[in-house]
Amino acid sequence: MAQVKDPVCGMMVDSETARHKSEYQGQTYYFCAPGCKTAFDKEPEKYLQSGEGEHHQHHH
Repeated sequence: MAQVKDPVCGMMVDSETARHKSEYQGQTYYFCAPGCKTAFDKEPEKYLQSGEGEHHQHHH
């Protein structure tokens, strides 16, 4: 049982039981609901960039 984060809403989802998932650039993403999957499928870069950017610190 692996908990993964829905890239759209941030909710934790069980990757083994999630009914909604998408493949993007060789990676599988899991979603809590069909609406989150649809939003991700339309603009995957939007959700991946926002999630990644929060974890990196910028040095000036």
